[in-house]
Amino acid sequence: MEELPGALGTSSSFALRLGQTVFSSASLFYMCLDVDFYGYSAFCFLVMVMGLVISWSTTLLVVDGYSIFIKKVPKQPRFIFTITVGDMVLSYLLLAAACSTASVTDLLMKSDKSYCPENLCSRYQISAAMAILSWFLSSASCLINFWIFPSL
Repeated sequence: MEELPGALGTSSSFALRLGQTVFSSASLFYMCLDVDFYGYSAFCFLVMVMGLVISWSTTLLVVDGYSIFIKKVPKQPRFIFTITVGDMVLSYLLLAAACSTASVTDLLMKSDKSYCPENLCSRYQISAAMAILSWFLSSASCLINFWIFPSL
């Protein structure tokens, strides 16, 4: 069977995981530039999810790099199933965190300028945008692994 682009152990999977790590780190960075983010539970949720996503994506980035280096793709069904379920759970969490952050930021911007100064709200918006981009990559890798799983 041909290797599907984005399957675990391929260079496109490595690029997906690298993108997830970069966008998640950027989202966490922009959220944590302000010390008042912990005042809102949606922002705390985003920080917690980004911590999970960064560690998950970095681990799988190392696995992909190692698989590319030794030119052996892991094909164990349990391993692929675990990665698929992990990607699926983190995709749902990422989407929830990104949407809740975007909605709270929008609410803060429209309610009163005293709640969220302009430069602070723009950082929160950038953080939510980076989380959405990370979600796109995470859901793509989840769908690719889900597509591969029945053929194992």
